[in-house]
Amino acid sequence: MDNYVRIFDTTLRDGEQSPGASLDSAEKLEIARQLARLGVDIMEAGFPAASPGDAEAVRRIAMEVGNSRDGTRAPVIAGLARANRNDIDTAWESVRYAAHPRIHTFLATSDIHLKHKLKMTREQVVERVGEMVAYAKRYCDDIEFSPEDAGRSDPEFLYQVLEVAIKAGATTLNIPDTVGYTMPEEFGALIAGIVKHTPGADRVAISVHCHNDLGLATANTLAGIRAGARQAEVTMNGIGERAGNTSLEEVVMSLQTRNSFFGLRTGIDTTQIARTSRLVSNYTSIPIQPNKAIVGANAFAHEAGIHQDGMLKHHLTYEIMRPETVGVAQSNLVLGKHSGRHALQARLTELGYQMNDKDLAQAFARFKELADKKKVVTDADLVALVADEFYQPPEIFAMEDIQVTCGRHGMPTATVRLRGPDRQSIVQAAVGTGPVDAVYKAIDTIVQAPNTLVEYNVHAVTEGIDALGEVTVRLQSQDQESRTVGGHGADTDIIVASAKAYMAALNKLLAKEDRILATSTVERSAEYQDTIR
Repeated sequence: MDNYVRIFDTTLRDGEQSPGASLDSAEKLEIARQLARLGVDIMEAGFPAASPGDAEAVRRIAMEVGNSRDGTRAPVIAGLARANRNDIDTAWESVRYAAHPRIHTFLATSDIHLKHKLKMTREQVVERVGEMVAYAKRYCDDIEFSPEDAGRSDPEFLYQVLEVAIKAGATTLNIPDTVGYTMPEEFGALIAGIVKHTPGADRVAISVHCHNDLGLATANTLAGIRAGARQAEVTMNGIGERAGNTSLEEVVMSLQTRNSFFGLRTGIDTTQIARTSRLVSNYTSIPIQPNKAIVGANAFAHEAGIHQDGMLKHHLTYEIMRPETVGVAQSNLVLGKHSGRHALQARLTELGYQMNDKDLAQAFARFKELADKKKVVTDADLVALVADEFYQPPEIFAMEDIQVTCGRHGMPTATVRLRGPDRQSIVQAAVGTGPVDAVYKAIDTIVQAPNTLVEYNVHAVTEGIDALGEVTVRLQSQDQESRTVGGHGADTDIIVASAKAYMAALNKLLAKEDRILATSTVERSAEYQDTIR
């Protein structure tokens, strides 16, 4: 369809390549389920040849998400493969279980890559592309080919390579600005040239895949779409290598909000955007900057008096889209210590959380604890509370209590009490350079999981002295695998939030690779699954 833009989501492949954002099999499966609810057309589930774990994750997604259970069309499940037989074989073994499998193979075409990375001539590249695309075509009909670093490639050579790929059986040609180098005018012209000068281009889908090194990923993607591309490769929250990828939410909402300009549409259920964004952020432990377009905490916030006056008169004065369209609820309901369970349930439902009675009771108890410390509990507080209560790894070690002594002239000392795997309580004290350091040293003495703290972030979810604090940490194991994991914690006490985040990360390190992560029971409840269906 000429006016339909297919959304190719690569959160689980390119997005996972963000430093420290490694996801295990169960986490990838949960995100894949939510991406299916979001309505992505193609889901790049991973790079199967990268590791046995990634191959297994792609296989599970192909089996469980790549097949429809309610009569709707399941998304295409794609696996990435370098242009060699082993990668293509491995990719097929993982995606073959999907109703609509796709093999996505790539080979660089820029002279920079040919000379310094591949050590190949142009003639060798052309021959390899034709051979490997044809080899992949033996497995399935849906083959995507990407000329890596197309943005810095010679256009005339690019036309030649793409023509060979089409003749060999490629059904989608993806044009990547791999290093985020091009300007929108350049990239639009590149796509227009491919559409015009590549023999057979009218018989295949043209796709764009842009990186954000100069902050132009979305602009380049939209320029490519205007020039004739009808597939956009994106990630949720714009995560990915280096400065990230084109943001799914920015492209989709640009096409929808400016439909009169583009005249194009997608199949995305935009009301699922905010929920998907939060899920990806929680699992990858990559916070969303407050001023991030569409999904940031401030995206629909108005503080200036002039803006508030305009909003009270008509929302169009300062909002070009309604928050409800992306799944951000807007309500005047104020939650505090006098609010009841029904009021909390109504507000959580508006925020996109469907809970059974057990989960609601658990959330209500945490809400009451928070409401006793704060005059008003905001939407941001509730999102952080739910993330802290339900999106955590299984507790191998659980924190029972914590006590800290610190001061200008004293020695910061922390005493912690943890419940171990044998359900016995263990108490340990430690001295550190500060209260958080002391807490972490006391925990390390008990848990005995050697690691390096590579990142520690703390920020207030809301304003005021009684703000809920949110902490994210990244740990790197000191074993041979040198795995990096993230942890998240929220509390009005920053020291407690820091301990929660550290414990969450340690429990990930301790958990077995093939565990089923005890993530949100909200997501896993039968009642909620029935609601979604």
